[in-house]
Amino acid sequence: QVQLVESGGGLVQAGGSLRLSCAASGRTFSSYAMGWFRQAPGKEREFVAYIRWSDGGIYYADSVKGRFTISRDNAKNTGYLQMNSLKPEDTAVYYCAAQYYSGHVFYLPLAEKYDYWGQGTQVTVSA
Repeated sequence: QVQLVESGGGLVQAGGSLRLSCAASGRTFSSYAMGWFRQAPGKEREFVAYIRWSDGGIYYADSVKGRFTISRDNAKNTGYLQMNSLKPEDTAVYYCAAQYYSGHVFYLPLAEKYDYWGQGTQVTVSA
């Protein structure tokens, strides 16, 4: 079992920044990938970014590329999502998730392939 605890959401004005954290526990995380997803009211859950824990491989959704940065701290077993130049359309509940990475890169943007999820943290960007 993997437990994920998120923190760092809040209210920010457009153009501002927030950093989300996701602390993982319960298993050695080196064989996993961490993904970030978001869900706005009335919309489906949307992929944001992922990072492979073993080699640091990263991928972003086009909607956040150049504004968001995903990273990890191996020693702390914690992942981060630095969000800059925030827009009102970034408003959503943000979730981190973990997937055992078996080499199928094309699984990593897919929410249904993630086995463990954090509780979610609200990010609200005002115009």
